[in-house]
Amino acid sequence: QVQLVESGGGLVQAGGSLRLACAASGRTISRYGMGWFRQAPGKERLFVAGITWNGGRVYYADFVKGRFTISRDNDKNTVYLQLNSLNAEDTAVYYCAVRFSDPYSNYDLPRGRSAYDYWGQGTQVTVSS
Repeated sequence: QVQLVESGGGLVQAGGSLRLACAASGRTISRYGMGWFRQAPGKERLFVAGITWNGGRVYYADFVKGRFTISRDNDKNTVYLQLNSLNAEDTAVYYCAVRFSDPYSNYDLPRGRSAYDYWGQGTQVTVSS
């Protein structure tokens, strides 16, 4: 079993930046695809970004393309999400998740929640306008 802990959230003004981290323990995530999702109050949890096991392929939701960057450091068992040019619509709890299917795969990562096996508890990002 793996534990995922997100950090780096907080309150930021519109136009600002944050860097989220997702640290894994209990099991290596270095062989597996990872995703970031977010959930705003009263709304469903949405895919934000994904990265394959070695960072060879990355994926973004259209609403964050060009503003957010996903990366990983497998030596540290950690995945990151750099958030730039934030706006009020980015306010949400951000979650990371690991997909244990298809280790070492560079095929497209799924964007549905059900494709991911373990989740962190989330970190709150609040953007003031």
